[in-house]
Amino acid sequence: MFDAFVSTFVSSTIRFLFLLAPFFVVTMFLALTRGAPKAEKSSIIRRATVSAFVLGVILFFAGPLLFNAIGITLNSFRIGAGCLLFLTAISLVTSGTRNHATGLPDEDRDDVAVVPLAIPVMIGPATIGAIMVYGAELKAFPAVAGGLLGLVAALIIMAVLLHLSGYLERVLGKTGLNVLSKITGLIVSAMAAEIVLTGIAGFIAST
Repeated sequence: MFDAFVSTFVSSTIRFLFLLAPFFVVTMFLALTRGAPKAEKSSIIRRATVSAFVLGVILFFAGPLLFNAIGITLNSFRIGAGCLLFLTAISLVTSGTRNHATGLPDEDRDDVAVVPLAIPVMIGPATIGAIMVYGAELKAFPAVAGGLLGLVAALIIMAVLLHLSGYLERVLGKTGLNVLSKITGLIVSAMAAEIVLTGIAGFIAST
């Protein structure tokens, strides 16, 4: 039981961290908070992380309920969510940004913590689908607990990176952050392919 918990926790932390596309989020955070005082930046990070956590937990447990309510199977949702995630991965690889979040830094907002930082920069449409799929796949309590804590750990790491965003920008530069975003996109594309292929295999097996 403990081994299942640890294994799920580690794999979920890595999965969720890449789904968040941390270096892209850092780039967007820097653009959205340019010139803001340090205290305000810390407040934005805290509120964005809490908002992303609340939404993530809801999505984590909402999958089976939603699938039953609208009459679709997990395998069908895997294929759809995987395709959407693959499009996001392509956008990360080609431009270093998520296809749903380009242009957000130009928007004039009083509070960027929830919108657009938490949604859709941290948790966008593709990430929503992937979280629902991963949550629905976990059945036993140790696996569910490990997956949920993995989401928490990924968000904590994300918050730490945001607090270090100024340092990362000085060390890596915009080019370095962009390259890391592209590398993240490659890994996300592999995750998307795995989700789609699992859905196809499950769909064929059930027919």
